[in-house]
Amino acid sequence: MDRFKTKQGREIAYIKTPAKNKQLPSVVFLGGFMSDMQGSKAQFLEEKCKEHGQGYIRFDYSGHGKSSGAFTDGTISIWAEDALEILDNLTEGSQILVGSSMGGWIALLLALKRPDRVAGIVGIAAAPDFTEEIYNFELSDGQKHQLHEEGIVYMPSDYTEPYPITEPLIEDGRQNLLLNSDILKNIKCPVRLLHGKKDTAVPWEKSLKIREKLGSNDVAVHFVEDGDHSLSCEAGLTLLDGAVQAITRIVTGDMGEDFNAKNTTAIA
Repeated sequence: MDRFKTKQGREIAYIKTPAKNKQLPSVVFLGGFMSDMQGSKAQFLEEKCKEHGQGYIRFDYSGHGKSSGAFTDGTISIWAEDALEILDNLTEGSQILVGSSMGGWIALLLALKRPDRVAGIVGIAAAPDFTEEIYNFELSDGQKHQLHEEGIVYMPSDYTEPYPITEPLIEDGRQNLLLNSDILKNIKCPVRLLHGKKDTAVPWEKSLKIREKLGSNDVAVHFVEDGDHSLSCEAGLTLLDGAVQAITRIVTGDMGEDFNAKNTTAIA
């Protein structure tokens, strides 16, 4: 594990695998809210990229994992800034961004900022705008009052300890909303959206909404019928590798068909 100090002074922990085949696009893994780079998907993809000869990098946003800072000081803008610093300073050439949950939001933001660097996107239960949806649909009136009075509330999680939701996180999220406008029409690269049909955190219909908003003419949504939010099951991991390789083939001009794993459905 190495550490990179951003121009904002944050120390970001990361693990980088150099490319063996520099003709292939490399891969950047963008984790989810309160997750870290030690997750099963991040490590699985690292091994697959080694097999394929592709460069790969996984990292922890500030306030996550081994990086500096407190989680409750973070916002979407700050974590996107961390990711942009990694993209700009620790990668070269074309990159495929793989974003899990919140990481899918970050991936879309990066693609808008660096269209010349982003060769494709793979979203795993991508969750753009989730902060606004939490505020509008999940917080009770009492919790909203607490948020405004105390600056923080806690939401239950199926995966970790309760999520701390801060007022700055909600307010900053509103400055980064993507699905309430046509801004995603500016994303033209190939996109593959993977989603579990049994996801209880991010409804699978969100991937369809993202698809409709994108400007790319090469977008496919893949559903894992028994998949949950993490998509760390065998079918989900197989589909993840297949999606990355499908975009890799497009980038290199090897136009093969999209990959379909068992127990999945695809919507082009």
